[in-house]
Amino acid sequence: MPGMSEPATSQLSDRATGTLDVERVRAEIPALGQRPGGRPLCYLDSASTALRPRAVIDAVRSVDERDAGNVHRAVHALAVQATDRFEAARERVRRFLGAASADEIVFTSGTTAAVNLVAQTFGRQRVGPGDEVLASVLEHHSNLVPWQALCAERGARLRPIPADAEGAIDLAAFEALLSPRTRLVAITHASNVLGCVPPVARMIELAHARGVPVLVDGAQAVAHGAVDVAALGCDFYCFSGHKLFGPTGVGVLYGRRAHLAAMPPWQGGGHVIRTVGFDEVTYAEPPARFEAGTPPIAQAIGLGAAMDWLEALGPAAVAAHEAALVRHALAVLPLVPGLRLLGPGPGAARVPVFAFTLAGVHPHDVATIVADEGVAIRAGHHCAQPLHRHLGVPATARASLALYNTTAEIDALAEALGRAARIFARGGA
Repeated sequence: MPGMSEPATSQLSDRATGTLDVERVRAEIPALGQRPGGRPLCYLDSASTALRPRAVIDAVRSVDERDAGNVHRAVHALAVQATDRFEAARERVRRFLGAASADEIVFTSGTTAAVNLVAQTFGRQRVGPGDEVLASVLEHHSNLVPWQALCAERGARLRPIPADAEGAIDLAAFEALLSPRTRLVAITHASNVLGCVPPVARMIELAHARGVPVLVDGAQAVAHGAVDVAALGCDFYCFSGHKLFGPTGVGVLYGRRAHLAAMPPWQGGGHVIRTVGFDEVTYAEPPARFEAGTPPIAQAIGLGAAMDWLEALGPAAVAAHEAALVRHALAVLPLVPGLRLLGPGPGAARVPVFAFTLAGVHPHDVATIVADEGVAIRAGHHCAQPLHRHLGVPATARASLALYNTTAEIDALAEALGRAARIFARGGA
């Protein structure tokens, strides 16, 4: 994946071979110990939300137990401790992303809030009547709807960046779409449906050559390869904590310092201000300007713990394990009778996300039947209706894997899918 950092190793991977000790990793994820319906849990829905390790759970709990004060507001011990840990989490995110300064890291409630923040501040400053925003057909609704709303308000146009049936961006068409009226490009770092990884660094290079800033939705990428925003060269990068083995309710907006400094607040309230009177208000510098009210304190600290945990596993070991999962899935899933696997084939840049249809079986029925076998997948349009229309299907079933999954679980999915195909071949359950 573009922007990957140098690998590290840890006690949960073998230093000599660079292999991940998956069973030890799984032992650190309490949720994997469940047995729905008396069957072992086979959790293949990490693109929706990744399961949390004990280190993250303990970090969040420790805030409630010990550092329960509010941040940036008092000088007593609990508040000081909470503030120190909260700002340490911000610095941890900075290192994780390779940002130049912690002032470029804004805590939000998630990817959706981060994109909306940029749309309602930076976007409103730049987009006017007749202007254009470009977004790919791969995008999650969170990286489409805010731009649609902005364009409708400002009399602008949201234009789709085309891709082929496997999700490969048409770079020539993208470059042709860039025009003097293009005000921003919004692109995913990895598709939440097809798993494909667009050539984001090259797209940013092409956009910047025309003076066009780029926002990257990294929600599906951050758990599958170390991201370096300096190497990517993006203007904004957004992701959610719960996709990265962290808590729900917290996300991150990285923004170049010059952009953030020129952007107005999105929300008013405490902490965003420097002075307030009835006649005027002056605002704080970033990132405080964009963190109105009490922030997600425990969640941000938990996100920092998730990053520590993930880094300790060793990026090289994680990458090798996930590559093996991808190879196995691409070999096994197409063998299921009637299964159509969407997205890129072997050798393409991708994350371990697999969307598919099963002939004669509605995706929701597929998900229900395999759930009876203890296999957790998702079905629907996955908040990507334009992409599904582009693919010519109303919905898909989706299996999304993470570093704690095994090839045996892929086999269990294939077996459960085979059962679903046989049931409907007989006319239903």
